Amino acid sequence: MRAFAAERGPTERFVYRRSVGVTVLSARMTEFSYKRHAHEEYALGVTLRGLQQYHCGGVLCSSRPGGVMLFSPEQAHDGAAGDREGIDYVMLYVPAPVFAEAAGLRDTLRFSESVIYDRRAASALRAFARAALDGRDEAFCTELLLAAARVVARTGDRSPGLSHGPAVRRAQEMLRHDMGAAPRLDDLCREVGLSKFHFIRLFQRATGVTPYQYFLGCRLERVKELLERGEDAYSAMLDCGFYDLSHLNRHFKAVYGTTPLEYARQLGPRPR
Repeated sequence: MRAFAAERGPTERFVYRRSVGVTVLSARMTEFSYKRHAHEEYALGVTLRGLQQYHCGGVLCSSRPGGVMLFSPEQAHDGAAGDREGIDYVMLYVPAPVFAEAAGLRDTLRFSESVIYDRRAASALRAFARAALDGRDEAFCTELLLAAARVVARTGDRSPGLSHGPAVRRAQEMLRHDMGAAPRLDDLCREVGLSKFHFIRLFQRATGVTPYQYFLGCRLERVKELLERGEDAYSAMLDCGFYDLSHLNRHFKAVYGTTPLEYARQLGPRPR
């Protein structure tokens, strides 16, 4: 298998590919920084070059070359290069059911460490990323995904699935229900029986983001899902309540490093 190139090139580059239900990102960045966000999927990555830093769980984490980054579903984080030299890394976004099936697990796992140094895990994740980026066939990629999921699931300490209280769970359901318009804060608080300030504190403590940030993240995840299904950016924009493409572009790029149009173009045509 070819090694990942670490030569210098454009300072900002975000390349996305899809394979066997998993989205793979190959990124190089120097000045770009991700705003605080969370993914519905597992986000599993490897730092290839440079110092990568991000806040996760209220802690500043650092990943150096060979560092394996492990984000559980809905675990809020940001991200940036730690110095002027920039970073190269790959990231796999694996839906929780796909990860559980590939790893042979019954329950959702949450990793207690967001960065570890494990050669087997790094090698397995890089192998799948390279195969997906190279457009290798489905059978080959499936075998590599099985290997990567199993070794990652066995690596490090893991805690059981996150369980938010009923008020937060109900608020999340309401925020995900309609992407066209955010529920009013008064309505959320009335539904869960909490004051505004107490509700916001409780929600942010449980999820790492505010209710509005959570709602915006759900919108962006939905846009990404529609693009992956073959819908055009303008239709996805309207479906998810963004009022123009520049509005959508700004928020989408802050989380994914690229615009919806470029994301869809990189994935190529998708069957409807």
